[in-house]
Amino acid sequence: MSALDEFSKGIIKENPVLRVLLGFCPTLAVTTTAINGIGMGVATAFVLLCSNIVISIISKAIPDKVRIPCYIVVIATFVTIVDLLIKAFSPELNKALGIFIPLIVVNCIILGRAEAFASKNNIFYSILDALGMGAGFTLALFILASIREILGNGTIFGMSVFGGSIPPVLVFIMPPGAFLTLGLMIAGVVVIEKKMEAGR
Repeated sequence: MSALDEFSKGIIKENPVLRVLLGFCPTLAVTTTAINGIGMGVATAFVLLCSNIVISIISKAIPDKVRIPCYIVVIATFVTIVDLLIKAFSPELNKALGIFIPLIVVNCIILGRAEAFASKNNIFYSILDALGMGAGFTLALFILASIREILGNGTIFGMSVFGGSIPPVLVFIMPPGAFLTLGLMIAGVVVIEKKMEAGR
């Protein structure tokens, strides 16, 4: 597999949210605004990148019986770094994301990539995998959050979109709106993929 394929698989073919269906807890909970979606995506991508690098380096030195606890310790270290950085430099984002930053430790995407990919591949491919998966996760959260903010609040990045001429549909910033929007996004990806396959 080429380096480009390795990177792009996380954005399209194996998108963590839209294709592999992982990380739904933060995806549904924090995507009420576009900035929250980007913040959560970037924080997760940073942890994924750093943990993939470290796990790729140390995996051969870790006994099989304790590999998962060791991976969790590595991931928790980088989550703590991210949590402290967000608290220091963006208190508003920290307040908005709340408990979901510490919960990155148990995010299926990160532990899954550590076990399935980083522990079996070299640093270069582990970095590409992390960048692709992180970009795919961030993109999915940003699109979902943007749709919810525009339809549910009538704003994007806090700026008015409709100028008050169209009333917001409040259900979109509530939990049912998150499920509905995400379901439609997943369905849309499946339809597009089937049409592309049929056109080949």
